[in-house]
Amino acid sequence: MAPHHLPFYLAPGSGTDPLMVVMGVFLIGTVLWVGTLYWKLHSLPERMAHKSQKLQFEFVAVLGLISLFTHMHIFWIAGLLLAMIDLPDFGTPLRSIAGSVEKIAEATPVADGEEIPADSAAEPPPADKPGLLKEKEHSHV
Repeated sequence: MAPHHLPFYLAPGSGTDPLMVVMGVFLIGTVLWVGTLYWKLHSLPERMAHKSQKLQFEFVAVLGLISLFTHMHIFWIAGLLLAMIDLPDFGTPLRSIAGSVEKIAEATPVADGEEIPADSAAEPPPADKPGLLKEKEHSHV
């Protein structure tokens, strides 16, 4: 009773449906492509903050993980905004100042249990430099 020529979208009598197979492969490919796009978009703040300071990168990474597991998009937006802002680097100048002050004071780090030598701790300032005393006297005027 069936006609000899069926349209391509109807399954033949053998049981395999070529249109369903093509659509299944297309669906799997689309799901993988959308998933990859989602992960790239989700990791955008982390990739932006990767070139910044370590502390800022860690904050952005934590915000991204929180937004991933809680499905609250405000954390992702906060991470994106934080990644876009360049925070000033206070650590490097402060380390430089600390190193310079240490050199000026000629301080050497003391190991645990070691005592500071008595002759260097109780050493009075040099009195043979009269220029220093005059500068101190005139500095208050």
